[in-house]
Amino acid sequence: MVTELTRDNWSATVAAEGIVLVDFWAAWCGPCRRFAPIFEAAAARHPDIVFGKVDTEAEQELANAFRITSIPTLMAIRDGVIVAVQPGALPEPVLDDLIAQVRALDMAEIRRHVAGQPARR
Repeated sequence: MVTELTRDNWSATVAAEGIVLVDFWAAWCGPCRRFAPIFEAAAARHPDIVFGKVDTEAEQELANAFRITSIPTLMAIRDGVIVAVQPGALPEPVLDDLIAQVRALDMAEIRRHVAGQPARR
């Protein structure tokens, strides 16, 4: 299942524990339309992951907040931490590899790394 993400449900969705994959897209974008079935098929194969889509036309505030300048862009979030941002339409094997990499992350190490970094402005 793929969830439509808006500014109203963004925080609650991405702050939860687990993996959230977000597809930033637009209806007029050809590569976005080609990537959509790949993203939806991955959602069916990985029911334990939240798959969300942000329509960058309708949700310009979200797109701007994350400096999305190219669509489609895939964002991987795990346990509320952005762990990857990948612009471009990904082929199925590359998406599956990204999912495997996100699953394999040592989140304790990621949190230590993030905590040691100065705040970004």
